[in-house]
Amino acid sequence: MSTETKNTKTFYNTEIPSDWDVIEFGEFAEVSKGKYNPIENGNMKCLELEHLEQGTGAINGWTNSVEQKSIKNKFKNGQVLFGKLRPYLQKYWLAEFDGVCSSEIWVLNSISKKCTNEFLFRIVQTNKFIQVANVSSGSKMPRADWEYVASFPFLLPPLPEQKAIAQVLSKADAGIHTTEKLIAQKELRKKWLMQQLLTGKKRLEGFEGEWKELSYEKILKIVKRNFDWDENEIYKLISVRRRSGGIFYREALYGHQILVKTLRTANEGDFLFSKMQILHGASALVTREFDGAKISGSYIAVVPKEKKQLNMKFFQWYSQTPYFYHQTYISSYGVHIEKMTFDFDTFLQLEMKLPSIEEQSAIALVLQAADKEISLLKTKAEKLRELKKGLMQVLLTGKVRLKIKE
Repeated sequence: MSTETKNTKTFYNTEIPSDWDVIEFGEFAEVSKGKYNPIENGNMKCLELEHLEQGTGAINGWTNSVEQKSIKNKFKNGQVLFGKLRPYLQKYWLAEFDGVCSSEIWVLNSISKKCTNEFLFRIVQTNKFIQVANVSSGSKMPRADWEYVASFPFLLPPLPEQKAIAQVLSKADAGIHTTEKLIAQKELRKKWLMQQLLTGKKRLEGFEGEWKELSYEKILKIVKRNFDWDENEIYKLISVRRRSGGIFYREALYGHQILVKTLRTANEGDFLFSKMQILHGASALVTREFDGAKISGSYIAVVPKEKKQLNMKFFQWYSQTPYFYHQTYISSYGVHIEKMTFDFDTFLQLEMKLPSIEEQSAIALVLQAADKEISLLKTKAEKLRELKKGLMQVLLTGKVRLKIKE
């Protein structure tokens, strides 16, 4: 890669290579409207908008076209698919097979010898294209407007440079996809470990003996840490995300800004239940980061009755199991699931199986290690995405030129 540029020319408020063209999108790309006929074409792989993965240029499954009632458009291997409904979702894919797709997806194809489909695929990923598609889409049910998008100018380098840029970005995509595939594999493995280790179906080496079945009433106790209220003190308020998503800072307010003066202090090691959201997995262990933060009266905080009996990190993992979710459901009452209320007294009468405290600690460490491995891979994937974004910013604007073999 070289930072040297040839002669330049002005494009808006910037300089671009003089050998690059500035062409309206509709002059080098079109929306293909090949109609699908089930009688003539038979059954084909069918993509709905949800099958296009956000921001990855990939797909996640498909359906059979004969099962779909709405009219679909055909696409061919090598054409570019772009989700025109809510374009800010950034759903796109370079087709790898022939198929049909939802009418909410544009099937784009290059109509000019000055642009390849591979480079067209890169253009629709740029911030500029997404912004143009969003501006044209309206507000109620935003859909990109073709006439507006087609009239907008984009940069086109010479074909050899287009191919070189596409190759570099394809390698970046390959690294991202490989890492994401590994993340998916590790997440499945962690799920399997949780199913096996938290139920005793699989035992870690060195541990044996029966697990004890104990009611939650025998292992948990409620803690309520009141404090002296100060109208001029800033209180950090925390909440718990759904689907075992952990704790987060909601906001920080002065005492005089808080109308209901019933906050309590949460300490590291407390386990929080959301009375109103527990059915959706809103429970979590308070970590060191949130030690001393405040919770509202809509949360129940518990600790072990005996530390030698229950490891709260083990309990945190156990709280993410389908069985625990079911227990919170049957301990709740109400007409509609969004308005059901958790009855903690009922929950306390239910039971869980516990191994020795030593085995609990060992299981928690194994699952923590699996979780950390996934976290590191996610960090790597994010860095790769940022690297690709940086490459796009410089390669697709001509700020950095690739050395093209003659």
